[in-house]
Amino acid sequence: MLDLILAFVGTLHVQLLFKLILIFVLAGLIGLQRAALSKPAGFGTHVLVGISAVLVMECGIYLQYEMNADPTRIAAQLLSGIGFLGAGTILRDGFSVKGLTTAASLLAVTCIGLIVGAGFYFAGIVATIVVYFVLTYSKFISEKVSHSNEFNLQIQVKNEKEILEKMQEFFDEHKIEVTEMKILEDEEYIKVSGLYRGKVSKNQVMSELISMEDVKQVIEI
Repeated sequence: MLDLILAFVGTLHVQLLFKLILIFVLAGLIGLQRAALSKPAGFGTHVLVGISAVLVMECGIYLQYEMNADPTRIAAQLLSGIGFLGAGTILRDGFSVKGLTTAASLLAVTCIGLIVGAGFYFAGIVATIVVYFVLTYSKFISEKVSHSNEFNLQIQVKNEKEILEKMQEFFDEHKIEVTEMKILEDEEYIKVSGLYRGKVSKNQVMSELISMEDVKQVIEI
């Protein structure tokens, strides 16, 4: 009786079912973390990508047994193709680029799906735990270890007197230390140097400045 059970569990169909259930849980966990933050790719997208990766790997293994084909070739094509899906989650917002982490999580789920499809379950489970930890706590860790960063900007303005006051208010509000602020000879450009730290980024500084009414252009120098 035990031999029959082991033989049944070892069949191709049961192994495939177990792999699909496992990747549903693993990819779903990562997808839920992304969905909780309202990211472009959430639970459904990550699960579908993970399931696709398992099926692709299973297809490669099946072709190896049936036609003596290289099982890694079809997996390599999937890794190339996932780049198009990841690119769809990347958005440009002013000077900021959003969606890179979600694109990376899709790639990670693809690799987890491939390794689960290959039967290396332990590695898939450990990888999922690591990816989930990184996605959940990376921003918190980055903020804790962040240090002062320097910026040097050349700002083209319409009315330098009014804009100087607005810029100073912005720098004070975000606790940005201005090391230099001077009007250039033609009085149309202002050179600003300073240090930002904590939650403020260089992209945010440039984006906030360019959104001001009397600012025409912001260039990093």
